[in-house]
Amino acid sequence: MSAVQSRTSAPAGAGTGGRILLGAFVLASAVDLGALLAGWHPGHVVAKPLLMPLLVAYVLTLRAPRLLVAALLFGWGGDLALLFDAEPAFLVGMGSFAAGHVCYLMLFHERSLFGRGRTSPALGGAYAVALVGTVALLWGDLPTGLRVPVVGYSLLLASMAYRSSALGRVAGVGGALFLLSDTLIATGVAEWPQLPRPDFWIMATYLAAQYLLASGTLGRRQAYGREVIQD
Repeated sequence: MSAVQSRTSAPAGAGTGGRILLGAFVLASAVDLGALLAGWHPGHVVAKPLLMPLLVAYVLTLRAPRLLVAALLFGWGGDLALLFDAEPAFLVGMGSFAAGHVCYLMLFHERSLFGRGRTSPALGGAYAVALVGTVALLWGDLPTGLRVPVVGYSLLLASMAYRSSALGRVAGVGGALFLLSDTLIATGVAEWPQLPRPDFWIMATYLAAQYLLASGTLGRRQAYGREVIQD
């Protein structure tokens, strides 16, 4: 079938409940970002742990695939680890995010098998150039113990960002924003000059990335509980 079939009845658990959870995610995001802008650390500590669980609860109302839920939960683990300002916590957080990227890669591969999405070789080349250039520039300024882990993580992250484009523009933008967010973290670790309130920009791009990746994966099913099936 080439037609688009729309099921107007909301999936189980979606509808009003989904809207409430999405609103709670937006509110928690606003509180977190506002706390970062104001330099109010306690607000960030309270709001940040709520973000990914609320997004997970929301996507579950839309019957999200397990790999998406796992990716978001691994992101939550990374969020919690990065609340602690220590190198071991940074490595734990990076490992948790890396596991999330593996889940995303598996999910994108699975979804692209049933869709028409294709990745662009030109986009892949652009990501490769950005990866090599960024790693080369950061290498000498990174702490010695973090250099190899950061390179391995960066390769995985760039692969996820590239593959996300196979699901369409929304997911592709999400992947690119995730890459940007983590690049901002890496420049901070390397002690490069930063934008004012760097944590705000890191979290703003990260939250947008996770939401867009989730929305792009779910496709039109995420829109107010409607399910659209494309054959």
